[in-house]
Amino acid sequence: MECIACNGATYTLGDGRLRCKVCRKTFSPKRIAHVERLIEAFCSDLTAHQASQTLELSYPTVCHTYQKLRTLVSHYCEAQYQHNRAQPWEYEEYLYIEASKRHRREAIFESHTILTFGQGDQVYTLLMPSLVQYKTALIDSNLQEVYHKEMATFMRTSKIRKITRHDTIMQHFWHYFEAFMLPYKGISEAYFASYLKEAEFKFNTPQKHRATIVKKLYFEHVEKC
Repeated sequence: MECIACNGATYTLGDGRLRCKVCRKTFSPKRIAHVERLIEAFCSDLTAHQASQTLELSYPTVCHTYQKLRTLVSHYCEAQYQHNRAQPWEYEEYLYIEASKRHRREAIFESHTILTFGQGDQVYTLLMPSLVQYKTALIDSNLQEVYHKEMATFMRTSKIRKITRHDTIMQHFWHYFEAFMLPYKGISEAYFASYLKEAEFKFNTPQKHRATIVKKLYFEHVEKC
């Protein structure tokens, strides 16, 4: 087995761990196999709950690793965008509200505004500030009815616009993101951005290449810490 840090040759220690002959890093093959199984599950679109059952691991352990992976792919997406930033990009604005909340008038204050940039078959997302911090004050001021009416108008005109204009890669991503979020029964404000970036990474990356990229990211950045 090659070293996970530098790809150098390794030798086996008495306790079963491996040590690199080049960088001298020591690691456990069992731990590496454990992490690789979680990465495969993550890249195969298994939720943390599904992965914990399939791999017979504790749910908190899977959640912790999944969040590490979301952080890594978030940085990867940012790096990919910066690399191609000089190229021409299109952008459109998208308003996301959880499907289970759309019947509620105050849901407008829990919506997420996402700027979606598109180039060829790739997208880059930018999450705008949320209204959630103003929700209580606006409801107390009886403004939810005004916002609800404006939202209803926006959604009607938005649907007409989608029908009458040509498809864009941004719109394809929005449909993908809606489906991606369905298995989750609500994502907290603190973690929403990382789930958005996970969806961006998976939309941009063919499934057959995902695990290779994520394993490289993990063992280069996490295992070196």
